[in-house]
Amino acid sequence: MSLADTVYTGLKLEIDGHTAVVTLSNPPANTWTRDSLAALRDLVRDLDRERDIYALVITGEGEKFFSAGADLKQFAGGDKALARDAARRFGEAFEALSAFRGVSIAAINGYAMGGGLECALACDLRIVEEQAQLALPEATVGLLPCAGGTQNLPRLVGEGWAKRMMLLGERVDAATALRIGLVEEVVGKGEAMARALAWAKQAEKQSPTSVTACKALVQATRSQSHATALVSEREAFVDLFDSADQVEGVAAFLEKRAAQWKNA
Repeated sequence: MSLADTVYTGLKLEIDGHTAVVTLSNPPANTWTRDSLAALRDLVRDLDRERDIYALVITGEGEKFFSAGADLKQFAGGDKALARDAARRFGEAFEALSAFRGVSIAAINGYAMGGGLECALACDLRIVEEQAQLALPEATVGLLPCAGGTQNLPRLVGEGWAKRMMLLGERVDAATALRIGLVEEVVGKGEAMARALAWAKQAEKQSPTSVTACKALVQATRSQSHATALVSEREAFVDLFDSADQVEGVAAFLEKRAAQWKNA
């Protein structure tokens, strides 16, 4: 069975050249369930093994929602064991997404709330349509973001705006999201996917082995000291000389032709 034929609960997968397009599909609001979170974790791990996939684009089904986050019905009973399992699955899914070896792009085509926004925060890049709104409103219902929101949001927008969104429950529109650094680009309604695929095509021009190394180094700044990361950077540069892509990249430049990457 090919990857594109595999069933992932609550998700749709299409392969477009070197790009995997993942659509959140749980109408009406593309909410997350424990099964769809496990499916995302498995899907990303499967994509990591597909050396011909260089980029991942994730979007929501329909015109209104990227994702409204967790299905709150599962928490109505106050079951702590269920809550612990849901939190674990959120962590596994979005940490897998964050660690995806290629470029990940969120095409935010509508409301991105709670775990929906946290999914986008786990991606490398975010494109938002002009009509969309973004929020982490968990404290409004007596909860908190448990899928990386309290950690990933302040790294992008700073502590002040992160606290406005989490402590005050403030929603931000697309223009504000761009201004505060929550997203990288705003596009018109219905245009996020096309722009995300264009970015994925740009990524294809980069050596996939270099992209993986660069991404790991950038994300290492979250936990490593500056001095340690500088040493890691130099070592990673030297390690690339063991790759076929390094040889191909330099040769293609000198021969004034497009490189033919092998992701090896």
